[in-house]
Amino acid sequence: MSLQNEISEIQNSFDNVSSDKFLEVLSKIKPELKSSLTSEYLQGKIDKVKAESDENEKKKLCKSLMPYLDWYQKGQ
Repeated sequence: MSLQNEISEIQNSFDNVSSDKFLEVLSKIKPELKSSLTSEYLQGKIDKVKAESDENEKKKLCKSLMPYLDWYQKGQ
C-alpha cells in the first residue's frame, strides 16, 4: 500500500486505526519534512506517544498530529 493510500485510510477512519499504525505512517512522512528542526520536533512528539501506556491517551495525542498527514497529502 502506498503512503498516500495509508494516509487516506487514516484520515477516513481514524477511530479504527491503531496508534502504532499512525506512528508508522508519521515516521514515513518525517524524512519529507524540509527542516531538521521540524523533523526533530515531530520525533519528540512520536516518542511522547510511544511512552504513553493508555491507548485512549495515545489516540488523543495522535489526533493532534493529524496536520502532518494533511500537509503531506496537500504537497503530493
